[in-house]
Amino acid sequence: MNNVTPLFAGRGPTQVFFDRHELNHIMSLYGRMVAAGLWRDYAVDMTREEAVFSAFRRASERPEIRIVKRPELRTRQGQYLLIGEAGAILRRGQELSPLLAPLERKLLKLVDV
Repeated sequence: MNNVTPLFAGRGPTQVFFDRHELNHIMSLYGRMVAAGLWRDYAVDMTREEAVFSAFRRASERPEIRIVKRPELRTRQGQYLLIGEAGAILRRGQELSPLLAPLERKLLKLVDV
């Protein structure tokens, strides 16, 4: 009874997930898109290979965008992917902020002075 055996000895993480800063940035964008009336629902999926945030215009449709984190691509193309509604990869990158820039541009409005 005095021996403690680690359950996950020698294995890597069992699940990929977004950390607090990544999720705060994504949810901030999501909240602004909901306020603008562009998105209405979201889903988060976490597996051993990737973590996915999907944003929907309506819950019954395919996701308008998917933000994917794949740590095994960190040293190659970048661990973050922005995937469009048709499944095409729109952007890849090492950092989340530049990856989300095209989505944030949708929120910009011209103001007449």
